[in-house]
Amino acid sequence: MIDLRSDTVTQPTPAMREAMASAVVGDDVFGEDPTINRLQEMAAERMGKAAGLFVPSGTMGNLLAVMAHCQRGDEALMGTFGHTFLHEAGGVSALGGVFAHTLPNQKDGTLRLEDIEEGIRSDDIHEPPSRLLILENTQNRCGGIPLSREYTEAVAHVAHKHGVKVHVDGARIFNAAAALHEPAKDLVRKADSVTFCLSKGLCAPVGSVLCGDEDFIKRARRLRKMLGGGMRQAGILAAAGIVALEQMTERLSEDHQRAKDLADGLARIPGIGFEMGMPQTNMLFPSLIPSLRVSAEHVAQMLAKEGIKVDVVSDLLFRLVTHYWISDEDVQKTIQCFESVISK
Repeated sequence: MIDLRSDTVTQPTPAMREAMASAVVGDDVFGEDPTINRLQEMAAERMGKAAGLFVPSGTMGNLLAVMAHCQRGDEALMGTFGHTFLHEAGGVSALGGVFAHTLPNQKDGTLRLEDIEEGIRSDDIHEPPSRLLILENTQNRCGGIPLSREYTEAVAHVAHKHGVKVHVDGARIFNAAAALHEPAKDLVRKADSVTFCLSKGLCAPVGSVLCGDEDFIKRARRLRKMLGGGMRQAGILAAAGIVALEQMTERLSEDHQRAKDLADGLARIPGIGFEMGMPQTNMLFPSLIPSLRVSAEHVAQMLAKEGIKVDVVSDLLFRLVTHYWISDEDVQKTIQCFESVISK
């Protein structure tokens, strides 16, 4: 099966399985798992932050960041297409008691600096205090677009001027780093916290890491326990994360090239367009022209019969994501099957 639905479908590499089998473990709630401690130190160094916290998922990492930066009744600003707003079950409000104030994402994935400036509340007792601004890099729903260091620093300047913290949902921050040819730490240098995912393009089976200063991580650790995320001998999982940081972060440009090759091939098929633009990282969003009178769901069902899984975003729009387990041969087969299905 060629599974292009997401890079979350990746399975651990042989090196990861070997590392997991031989991992030295301890009780992480007591801070005694040496493998988790090493992963957290490595992650913090990669992000240019003082400390890190291993968490089961990026969703929990983002929730912990919001709860550690904000009090109940505070406000967090985020994009209308941001993952925290769209795909995290409303946890920041339901569990954190934090009001989500959305700002429109532009086509390039950014939030307008003017919108941020205007969106930050004044000190008015009738309004929730603005405490946090969340960016997503890469910006998934806008096309997997990387946000530049210069843009993120400009956002941080506006936010910090008003006493507002900045959190980066960097689930795919290493994809952004590969696309922009900059170290990941430089992309989040001015951010107060960042979460990145180990189990997407980096192939680890479970986990994300939340990074920030020591006081922030201390608060987040207590909150992680409150939310049921205190893991015991989870060094077995962290071992795969260490391999991910050591071996997988430097090869992501291969996934980006395959996404480009796939997009180039699909773009040559009559009836397929790229209204959201060609891929900049490992995501592509091909769309069907209405005159075909066929739905994306129907095409996806036909592709599945050929052994290809794709994600359907809307009636005419797909999302395809390349990753470690997608080969050049898989790309060519996918192009051929799309052409065959659409021409029927």
